[in-house]
Amino acid sequence: MNGTKKAAFYTLGCKLNFSETSTIARNMANEGFERVHFTEPADIYVINTCSVTENADKRFKSIVKQAHKTNPDAFIVAVGCYAQLKPHELAEVGGVDLVLGATEKFNVTSYINELLSHPKRSRGVGEVHSCEIEAADFYVGSYSIGDRTRAFLKVQDGCDYKCTYCTIPLARGISRSDTLENVLKNAAEISAQGIKEIVLTGVNIGDYGKGEFGNKKHEHTFHQLCEALDKVPGIERLRISSIEPNLLKDETIEFVSNSRTFVPHFHIPLQSGSNELLKAMRRRYLRELYEDRVKKIKQLMPHACIGVDVIVGFPGETDEHFLETYHYLNSLDISYLHVFTYSERDNTLATEMDGVVPMNIRNKRSKMLRGLSVKKRRAFYESQLQTQKTVLFEGENKEGYIHGFTENYVKVKYPWNPELVNTLRKVVLTKIDEDGLVRFDFVDLPILA
Repeated sequence: MNGTKKAAFYTLGCKLNFSETSTIARNMANEGFERVHFTEPADIYVINTCSVTENADKRFKSIVKQAHKTNPDAFIVAVGCYAQLKPHELAEVGGVDLVLGATEKFNVTSYINELLSHPKRSRGVGEVHSCEIEAADFYVGSYSIGDRTRAFLKVQDGCDYKCTYCTIPLARGISRSDTLENVLKNAAEISAQGIKEIVLTGVNIGDYGKGEFGNKKHEHTFHQLCEALDKVPGIERLRISSIEPNLLKDETIEFVSNSRTFVPHFHIPLQSGSNELLKAMRRRYLRELYEDRVKKIKQLMPHACIGVDVIVGFPGETDEHFLETYHYLNSLDISYLHVFTYSERDNTLATEMDGVVPMNIRNKRSKMLRGLSVKKRRAFYESQLQTQKTVLFEGENKEGYIHGFTENYVKVKYPWNPELVNTLRKVVLTKIDEDGLVRFDFVDLPILA
């Protein structure tokens, strides 16, 4: 009966969410639903939510309005982290019909079929199906495919860390991992689709290996996972999305430096350059270890790209703490920053801490670090000029240009040519354009349209 039913999907948040949305969409396609773009009329709109920042919460409401405006008679379904943390709050948003928590979201088709068997209800509070997070003790593998040139492959979920600002353990449960066998099977499926690059994703992927149902025994380590993936035929590139500094071991850095497929790009959360604040955040390292990780990477891979997550405005962050972080980041051989302005999240210890930083000061500090990020990225791009790299080209025509990324995450541009899409080409980086992207010359002759 679902052959003519159309479903559209919208993802907020991280690469992990993208991988899970894609898997949910494939499952629904297998059940007979036709996938359409979110801006098109659909019978079902599925919104995968994020709750890392306050802004993500607000965006959810505007996306619901957009879907409702496109088709007022459609069913609107919310899944994801925000749906697990605050299901009843989402259910009260006008237009939302169904809210599914952490364990229920992968059974979305059965819930939707139940919805479709009844007439659309008048506006009211949506249905909630949400477990206690302790019940999220099993693993569901997922990966994105067909949405973009790169595929996001989920290898791990949940987190056992207790960082004082973070709700992710409350939203996703304990740390648990896919089996090595299933990860390799998914990677082979992705490769068979002609996708050239796989990005490994999870909540805390360096913790890979913990089994289901709270089993803390590591069947395989993250390093063993990397070694096995490196041998999968057909994969040209593997990228590590983000890994905790205390879990990024020397053996993994050394392996990446000699790997067939793993690229020299690391994204390593720091959060603060102040040891005092790192302790207050309950991070599992100090700045000295972080600096050691950066030096180890650059020693073996001088051309490596290193991205950094940092939080400004955490409770107790004085001007001295912030300047300590600023100067520390400025001194590190890193390539760019992801700057997060601290926002209070319910049920976290940080909300009970003294020294609340006024929002105007948080915003000022965020602006300063974003400026530092621009400077760092520019310096990194300049260091790569006149070097030979390999570019994987994206699939979108953006104002007459095709974009792509080198193996070490330099973003390049070239006049639009559809024959370049999803191809790997050797280039020499030549200059930085006015928009901050890099121009290049082909090492071999360019493809003619």
